[in-house]
Amino acid sequence: MKYFVNNKKELLLAISSGLMIGISFPPIPLPIFIFFSFIPYFFLIEKKENYNELVKASYLTFFVFNLITLYWVGSWTKEADPFLMISGVLLLFLNPAFYLIPISILYVSQKVIKKEKAIFLFPIFWVFFEYIYSITDLRFPWLTLANSLPYFNQFIQVADVLGAYGLSLIILYINIFIYLSIKDLKETKKVNYKFALIGTLIFFIPLLYGILKTSTPKTYENKIVVGLIQPNLNPWDKWSGGNLDEQIDLYLNLTEQAYKKGARLIIWPESALSVYLLSGNYENEVQKIQKYVYTHNVFLMTGMPDVNFYFDLKQAPEDAKKLKSQDVAYTSYNSILLFSPYTLEIQKYQKNLLVPFGEHVPFVEYLPFLGKLIKWQVGISSWNVGKEQNVFDLNVIKIGGIVCIESIYPDYVAKFVQKGADFIAVVTNDSWYGYSSGPFQHKEISVLRAVENRRSVVRAANGGISCVIDPFGRTISQTKLFEKTVLVDTVPIYRERTFYSKYPLLIPYAVTFITLLILISRLYLVIRKNIKNYNVFKRINHR
Repeated sequence: MKYFVNNKKELLLAISSGLMIGISFPPIPLPIFIFFSFIPYFFLIEKKENYNELVKASYLTFFVFNLITLYWVGSWTKEADPFLMISGVLLLFLNPAFYLIPISILYVSQKVIKKEKAIFLFPIFWVFFEYIYSITDLRFPWLTLANSLPYFNQFIQVADVLGAYGLSLIILYINIFIYLSIKDLKETKKVNYKFALIGTLIFFIPLLYGILKTSTPKTYENKIVVGLIQPNLNPWDKWSGGNLDEQIDLYLNLTEQAYKKGARLIIWPESALSVYLLSGNYENEVQKIQKYVYTHNVFLMTGMPDVNFYFDLKQAPEDAKKLKSQDVAYTSYNSILLFSPYTLEIQKYQKNLLVPFGEHVPFVEYLPFLGKLIKWQVGISSWNVGKEQNVFDLNVIKIGGIVCIESIYPDYVAKFVQKGADFIAVVTNDSWYGYSSGPFQHKEISVLRAVENRRSVVRAANGGISCVIDPFGRTISQTKLFEKTVLVDTVPIYRERTFYSKYPLLIPYAVTFITLLILISRLYLVIRKNIKNYNVFKRINHR
């Protein structure tokens, strides 16, 4: 530990800050810690002038944070893929390094403005990092600070204006003003009441807004009874084959239970069947599903692998893969299909945002050999990237269907609402990670998507947690992990668009502009200094 910090006091500050940030996240019901979790960290870095020491101390803090919240990524179940375990270990050590970005920008900013004033820009640099991390090929913005708050329902209501990134700003500014109010307490024996008051106001204004929002009765414009199917199939066994007829019968039996309870929209989870159902090789299975939908007059939405074949290579898109045996190319997608009782046409959505390494190898378009090196034993690490963000049309209701990790991207979900989605349906399979924090965290992230857009969110998860969340982020009903069951409930439809739904990128663009302005200013000063030094050097040589 001496490599990271200089003494026991600094070690305690780093660990305590990382620990408090970590335990603020679900499933631990202690979101209140997030509002002062950075204070020990600020005390840790306040006197560090050396960049290397700053980075090392910061890495230790964020490593503890990541260890507590992301320990589950390697799965650590007896069936777990060795590659997944290796990826989990690498993530625990590499992900904290990305969190050095905002502190590095803070260090640079201190060359432009005074250190005591630069601290006020730290939240902006942090949210800049959160947004940039969400749009790169290595994206994994699972630990956006706002994701610590779903259990604090009244506080998160302001997300319908500011979104998750705005909540992250609020969290950090509260931390900063509390820190500044006690920063000189040891020397002066006094609290800085001005900063304490500002921090208190930043906390209570969103809270009061949330109390008003949640206490005001709302009349919903429509409703639909949805049945969520949770088959609890072992994800590792499913991909190794198995009896397809038995799997379909299982789904249809559970669907029948949901239908008898009043469901008129049935949702199966992500990759419900481990085959390319619409490839032309499973016509009997497709007809079996279509017959059920038609005779029962229900809509059926399901996660499903999908494939397109190109027998004319000239017509194949650039990202198509070639079959080894013949001159045929194909694209495969992690998709959602919608079966309708009114038409044989099947609506599709192809997943746009893939899990780095799990579903898509970053930079494989530029370094094709990576695709051969990195591949799960279950064969799901080479999906193509969907291009369209289409909405499912059920005549009177429109649904934004998203797959698994896509639910963690705030602005992406908002685009479905902009396209007319009346509610959001998430199909997922979190069973890879056993009974760990992962499934609980993933479920609670959807709470923020509901509040941001004032849209109900339903989740159909293979092994749980399946649930119905109302437009105010309140979980109406949910299943337990790892049980075979159905969940039927009424989903309220609320069509008013929030400020956030209309302008989801307002805060990301603002913090990006400010951050780039600071970095450009620093670059300008460096260039000007170098030019000045060069001119001095020339004058000396001319003498």
